[in-house]
Formats: sequence, C-alpha cells, structure tokens
Amino acid sequence: MRSLRGGNHRTEIKALLFDSGRVLNRPASGHWFITPNFFNVIDERSFKSIDKHSINNAFHTAGKYISEQSLIRNKDEEYVHFVEFYRIFSAELPQLGMDDKHVKSIAEDLVHNNKKYTFYNDAIELIPKLSEKYKLAVVSDAWPSLDHVYRESGLRDYFSSFIISSVLGVNKPHELMYKTALEELQLSPSEVLFIDDNIRNCDGAKELGIRAFLLCRDWKHYIYYKITCKNYPVIRNINELIKKIR
Repeated sequence: MRSLRGGNHRTEIKALLFDSGRVLNRPASGHWFITPNFFNVIDERSFKSIDKHSINNAFHTAGKYISEQSLIRNKDEEYVHFVEFYRIFSAELPQLGMDDKHVKSIAEDLVHNNKKYTFYNDAIELIPKLSEKYKLAVVSDAWPSLDHVYRESGLRDYFSSFIISSVLGVNKPHELMYKTALEELQLSPSEVLFIDDNIRNCDGAKELGIRAFLLCRDWKHYIYYKITCKNYPVIRNINELIKKIR
C-alpha cells in the first residue's frame, strides 16, 4: 500500500473513493440530460433554433423536479421520474412538439442506454491498475442506472463499494455517503483518500477525517483552483493522482 505524508507521520492509504461525473466519466453527448439518441427523437435543427436561455431554463425547471426526488431505489423508479422530468422539459419548450411517445423514448434512453457516458482514457487505463494496490469505491450523486453504465464499460468489478446518492436518499456532502463507503470497505477515515471535482464535497470528506483531492479536468478550472484552493491538492487527472500518492 502507498501512504501520504501528513505532519510527522505517514498514513497508510488503503482505499480510493472516486466521484464519478467529470472525474471518471462525462456525458457522451456533452450534456448530462441530452441522451445519445436525443436527436433521433427530437429534430436537431428545431432544437438548435431555440435560444440557449430558453433551453437552459427548461432543463433548470425539470432539474428542480428531479433534485427533489431524493429516494430513487431502482431503474424502474428512475424511469418514472425521468418521464416526468422530460414532460416538464417539453412543457417549457412547446415549439419542439414533443408528445408522450417522445418523452418516454428519451426517458428510456437516459435510464437504459448504458453508453450514455464516456469514460476518460486514464480511467479506463488506470482503474484496473489501481485496484491491484487499493480498494476502490465510487461515491456519486447519481441514479441507479449508473451501476449499469460501469458494468457495460467493464469497470464495475474493480470497485468494492458503489455508493449512489438516490439509493441512500441523501447527496454529498452528507456524511452518510462517505460513511457507507467506509463501512462497506471496512476501513477508517484515515485509511482512505477521496477524489472529487467539487470543493464542497471535499469539505464533507474532510469533516470526517478523510483526506481529499480536488480533480479539475477543465484547464481553466484547474488553473483557477491551483491558484485559489489552499485546502486540498489540485490535480488534473488520475495520472497526477498516482504521482501524488506514489
């Protein structure tokens, strides 16, 4: 096992807890709620003719609904809620002419398309290698379908713990997200390292005594936080993580 130097002692790191979105993967379309087959259902030209403010507002309004659904335990429940999500979205953009069939088709694609996210190359390459030295966990604000995305990618079996917020009924930085992973890994806070792209989530880990790294894949965000973030090491990718914990 590797260790991080902390003060005058060395703490052995036995496990790595990863956020998922923007850390290990990203939406294949570039937008979390524009599914891979979105434009097979919705006319792309009509969609792109609408001003961005109206589109963003429609996603925001639908997003408020889904964010209020704290407990979603399986893909069947997820589908029901995302049908409502896209109904709200369609009501905000009547010019798209979406009917119930369109709504259900897009919701189906979001929940059941296991290729809706693309994994970063370093994640694909290095997660298997890291699993040889550490226990690994995913701790993500997400829905049940995320587990199936990881299975489709071939990465799921490398993770000993897979914590999804909607299944627990809370989001990060709620302590239950981190504590559940610790319990499943049977490790103490000092024995794990948490990697996330959100400072608030890193703060939640820190409050429990878990060391945290801030990962920023976007170059501008990386430079900004390299300058301004004093509480956590800031890294650009998993290669940098490995160098830090080597």
